[in-house]
Amino acid sequence: MTKPLAPENRKNPVRPRDASSVVILRGSRDNPDVLLGRRRRDARFMPGIYVFPGGRVDRADAPQGASYAMRADVLAKLSRHCPPRRAHALVWAAIRETWEETGLLIGRPGRIADSGRSPLHAAYAAANLAPHVSGLDYIFRAITPTHSPIRFNTRFFLADAESTRGTLRRSGELEDIGWRPASEALDDMDLRGVTKMALREATALWRENPPPDPSRRVKRLTSRRDRRRIALE
Repeated sequence: MTKPLAPENRKNPVRPRDASSVVILRGSRDNPDVLLGRRRRDARFMPGIYVFPGGRVDRADAPQGASYAMRADVLAKLSRHCPPRRAHALVWAAIRETWEETGLLIGRPGRIADSGRSPLHAAYAAANLAPHVSGLDYIFRAITPTHSPIRFNTRFFLADAESTRGTLRRSGELEDIGWRPASEALDDMDLRGVTKMALREATALWRENPPPDPSRRVKRLTSRRDRRRIALE
C-alpha cells in the first residue's frame, strides 16, 4: 500500500475550505476592547493560540443564511470573489460559530421563523431574538499558506458588541474567552500575524466609523513559500 505524501512533498497544495471569523469590538472608538479566546492545546489547527470566534462553513449554512438579508454593501464586497449563495453561507457561519464558541447571539429583539430548524434557531427563539445579519461588516480575507496541511479561506467580519446578546461561556473550541483592550492584544499577546492584521483592519474601521460603501476595497492576504502577498479586492 502506497503511503501518503508528507505535506511538503505534495505536488499540489491542499484546497482551502471556506471559513468565517468575527472581530467583535466594544467601547471607545480610539481603543476598543476585543473578544478573544484561546484554542484548545490539542486542536489540530493553531493549538493554544488566541483567536476570534469563527470556524469553517457547514453545508447547512447556505440555505439557512439565505433567509436573512445582509447589508447591500457587504454582499457587493463578498460577491467580488464568491457567488451570492456562498456569501450568505459565510455570513451565517459567522453568526453560528460566534454562538457556538462564545454563547453570544448576534441578534436584536424579534422572532425567528422555523425555531426547530437548528440549535441556533432554537437559541434565538428562546431568547426572543431575531438574527441581526445586517450587523456584520466584511473587512478582511486571508488564505492559509500553501504548505499547510490544513487550509482555510477565511473571511473576517466586524461586529459591534451592541449587536450581541447573551452571556459569555467557555466552549469546547475556545478557552479563556474574554475582552481585552485591542492595543494590548496587538502589543502584548501572542497573536498570529493574520489575527493582528484582521484586528488592525477592524480597529481602523471602528475608529473611522465610515458609512456603508460597496466600493470600499478589502485586503486579501495570501502566502506562498513563506512570502506574504497583500492585495486589494
